This record gives sequence, C-alpha cells and structure tokens, in this order.
Amino acid sequence: MSNADELMVSEKTVYNYLNAGLFDADKMDCPRIIRMRPRRSTPKLKIDRHCYEGRTYEDFMRFIADNPDVPVVQMDSVIGNKSGKVLLTMFSRNTNLLLAFLRDHNTARSVLDVFNDLYAMFGRETYCRLFPVILTDRGSEFSNPVPIEQDENDELRSLVFYCNPSAPYQKGGIEVAHELVRRVLPKGKSFDDLQQEDIDLMLSHINSYKRGKLNSRSAYQLFNFIYGDDILPKLNIREIEANDIVLSPKLLKK
Repeated sequence: MSNADELMVSEKTVYNYLNAGLFDADKMDCPRIIRMRPRRSTPKLKIDRHCYEGRTYEDFMRFIADNPDVPVVQMDSVIGNKSGKVLLTMFSRNTNLLLAFLRDHNTARSVLDVFNDLYAMFGRETYCRLFPVILTDRGSEFSNPVPIEQDENDELRSLVFYCNPSAPYQKGGIEVAHELVRRVLPKGKSFDDLQQEDIDLMLSHINSYKRGKLNSRSAYQLFNFIYGDDILPKLNIREIEANDIVLSPKLLKK
C-alpha cells in the first residue's frame, strides 16, 4: 500500500475490501494476503450471571437449616489435560460415596447429559432420592442450572446451589475425595486413553476403602445400607476386598 497517505481508511479495511471483491485488483497483486492465514475468531464463553440468583451459598445454608435431613451431593470437575477428556465428580455427603463420569469436553452440555442419563437410568423416584440438592462451584460447566434442576416436563427434580468464589472448603468432602482420585490419576495425566469402564474400576476401589470416620466401614457399604444394594450395580461399581484394593496408577496400567 504505497499510497497509504491518500487513503481515508485503514490498511486492514483495504484488505477486507479486496477480499470481498470490491476492487479490480487481484489477491496475487498483494503478496501479503497470500502469506497471511485467515485468523480464527475465538468464541467468547458467556456465563449467565443470573444463574447464581437464589442459588448462593447463603441460600444453600438457609435451605439446609430448614431441611437438615435432605441429602446433599457435592459436584466438581477433575481435569486431565486442558484440551482432553475430563471427569464430572459427585460426592454423596451422607455416605461419602464418590461417583465420576468421563466426558469428552468440559462443557455445560456434557454435564447436563450426565444428569439426563442418570435420570433415565434410575427413574424419577430414585433419582430424586439420590440427587435432591447439588452444591457445586462457579465453573463455567455448571453455569446452566435450570435444565439440571428440571426434567423435560419442567418438573423439579433437584436444587442447585453454588459455593462462594474461591471457596473450595465449602465443598470440602469432594475435595478430599479428589485426593484419592489423584492417587490413581496424578495431575498432568491425560484421560484421553481412558474409558468409563476404567473410571468405574477406580471408583470400585475408592468406595471400598474403609475409613475410620465411617466406623471402619466403606462408602460402598454405607451407601448400600441407606439406599439399598440395587443402585450401585447399575453404575458398574462393585465391592473390592480390602486386601485387593489398589489406589495407585498401576490400577489402570494398560
């Protein structure tokens, strides 16, 4: 653009006009266009800030004060590497049972798909017993609570609440449970070569681990005592004998 001083528009605009065919000149007359690759536009992730209204941690505490016997499920994500598969994790606060579901991408859609699959698997009555209240953080993957709370007929099936920003201690149970996950899947390990069957095996070992705070029982045993023994088989979670429990990366060595 040797006559740039005579133009009333920017150089970028001239190139845009040329690409649009508004000039007689050809792209071959402008070698710089040939060298430059089209720039990809990065879509901006939009989070509905209104999703927190009526669902704050203070709202959660008020609800639990009024409904102390309602079970609470804490929810989070465990990341493999930034661009690969991720886990959606759920921790039953009254039984210490950990669930985890492998997802291809860390999106709100993938989270909803898990809940819809569970709803279809268990039916409304059992689902509402298992997931009446969900407490999670403010990650973008959790920013679409309404379809999690309501089924396809707009009937309420769960309540979703959010921790305060940068307050993981408000869902401390699942944070501790993640320490067991990381014994098997250390930070930085890609999940891309894993299948849900691998995750189910890991969960079987984690949930069979007996703990003092559960009166030397396992989360598996406590969950079955409260909810019955017909639920975990549907999730492919089984009891592992104490001497056979492996909580290290060698569990999933292939």
